[in-house]
Amino acid sequence: MLDFWFNWVILPLDSMLRLSAPLVLCALAGMFSERAGVVNIALEGKLLAGAFAAAATAAVTGSAWLGLLAAMATTITVAMLHGFATITHKGDQIVSGMAINILVAGITVILGRFWFGQGGQTPNLQGDARFQSIDFVGAEAAMDLPVMGPVYGEILSGHSIILYMAFLMVPISYFILFKTRFGLRIRAVGENPSAVDTAGISVVKKRYQALIVCGILTGIAGTYLSTGGSTAQFVPNMSAGKGYIALAALIFGKWRPVQAMMGCFLFGLLEAYAIRLQGVEIGSFGSIPVQFIEMVPYVLTVVLLAGFIGRANPPKAVGVPYSKERE
Repeated sequence: MLDFWFNWVILPLDSMLRLSAPLVLCALAGMFSERAGVVNIALEGKLLAGAFAAAATAAVTGSAWLGLLAAMATTITVAMLHGFATITHKGDQIVSGMAINILVAGITVILGRFWFGQGGQTPNLQGDARFQSIDFVGAEAAMDLPVMGPVYGEILSGHSIILYMAFLMVPISYFILFKTRFGLRIRAVGENPSAVDTAGISVVKKRYQALIVCGILTGIAGTYLSTGGSTAQFVPNMSAGKGYIALAALIFGKWRPVQAMMGCFLFGLLEAYAIRLQGVEIGSFGSIPVQFIEMVPYVLTVVLLAGFIGRANPPKAVGVPYSKERE
């Protein structure tokens, strides 16, 4: 019974936190940009760009923290490119977002091959080039305690600082968006930009500021993916659709941080169980095909969120370029 509790409850919950951390950061990033009226389907590309910049910089400099700064600088640059196309030039936000995703998927492989000659991958990161796990005080001793011991020693302890930063950003994002003047203006720009403009506040400036916040958060997410999680190197297309899953969690979470985090937890938990089910024999049927197991978390996440979350009403001005001449 204890083995079942540890292997099928404690360990999957531990994996859930690790797998959902980059999703939570991406969902928060999308929340700021979409609350300001900019559709952010480019989360996938920004996440991948941040992962490559972090791993490449850490591999060259030997510093994970420099990798984090490089990732944020890169994703802010990509976010500004997105803003230049959609805010300044009023381009289609979906098309420009997909263009960024395709561009980043290709350019990271090209630069990886050119710089490191490993098929688009970066070298394995060791020592200070990756974020090490942090063990809480008494975590090992607490493992002998029933129930709460493994929760403290295995689930809560033993993660990198980036993971703790990710979940700390949820209440911080809530406070910024719903309790500050900056957040009020961001939300107003996404709901009624003409009223904001009439009040003397620049719609363009606020949308660019929201994209800068988006760039910072996706940079942290990409850093976790390549230097702070179980993988300590960049692998081509390692984002594996996580940007799209984060966007789905954001939409079904009704553009609110806590609900979006719960959607990310759902995907993380499903993926954790899918990983543990690989190779498990089921009676006379044998083991479940790996391809089917890998597909299940994506399908079930969308089905469950769509079935239980109810109607989601987006910000009224999301996806609509603002122009004074149109008002």
